[in-house]
Amino acid sequence: MPLSIDRRRALALASSFIAAPWLVPRAGRAAEAWPVRPVKYVNGFPAGGATDTLSRVLCQKLSELSGQSFVVENKAGAGGVLGADAIAKSPPDGYTVGLGGIASNVLAIGSYAKLPYRPREDFTFISGMWQLPNILTAKKDLFSADLKELLAAFRKEPGKYTYASAGFGTTLHLSGEMMNSMAGVQVRHVPYRGAAPALNDLLAGNIDLLFDNLPGSLPSVRAGTIRPVAVTAKKRIAELPDVPAMAELLPGYEMTSWAALVGPANMPPDLVAQINALAAKALNDPWVKQRYADLGATTWPTTTQEITAYRDSEEGRLLPIMKAAGIKPEGGG
Repeated sequence: MPLSIDRRRALALASSFIAAPWLVPRAGRAAEAWPVRPVKYVNGFPAGGATDTLSRVLCQKLSELSGQSFVVENKAGAGGVLGADAIAKSPPDGYTVGLGGIASNVLAIGSYAKLPYRPREDFTFISGMWQLPNILTAKKDLFSADLKELLAAFRKEPGKYTYASAGFGTTLHLSGEMMNSMAGVQVRHVPYRGAAPALNDLLAGNIDLLFDNLPGSLPSVRAGTIRPVAVTAKKRIAELPDVPAMAELLPGYEMTSWAALVGPANMPPDLVAQINALAAKALNDPWVKQRYADLGATTWPTTTQEITAYRDSEEGRLLPIMKAAGIKPEGGG
């Protein structure tokens, strides 16, 4: 027997109520719980360096606050590009995040002719994490650690001396090439797969100089096993008040490293908000702030909009400096 019009309407209405929960937009529903399992944090530099130490401090606090483990995975190579690529190609579910920032999301653009990812579009910029200056150090038996004397020697014997960095296209590489360009010298660049092996070779006397993030070299400086030459901040820093800023002899010289917590593109906004809130809570924790300060770094929590805009501004500022310093895109990421 055919259904009456009234019965058909009633059944249709009942069906609409059954389907309604599935039709409610995501923004109208409560955010899904996160994290409910361990989170992988990818660091594109090797264990033992400054980025590794700072990342592990933060991940320890994130683990304590969330009740889930944040596991650091070091995927070193190509100045952070390999690690960034692993993040970019991960599912946007919040269970793979990691280290982004000035090296892999800005300087890589001017360093590599071809990258395996798009430095802006293939990432979700969740929060800032830290900022820190770089430092130029010398092996213990180098003839001098005085910046003025070193620059004079570099000018006298072009190409004789070497400086190491954590890799091609890093802020450490740019710090060295800015010195070469602004001082009119030729100190040969020796790139390593991360700061830790570069520091080991400086300690062994196999290279003359090293540009490093401050936290990586500060313990060795304090121990007297390497000698500080200059910092790349605009002015002298509180941790090493007797060490000059490069800008004292090279006006306008300034280079600050910064790091961002990033995930792959297309992460749901409510998930990004949860991770950002957790990161802010961790970065504002007194223990984390003190540990960072002890290492010469400053905690740097931001909104997602602020860190995205900052990345954009750094690209506009630094790519012309790279070009002026003679850094040309080469190879592939």
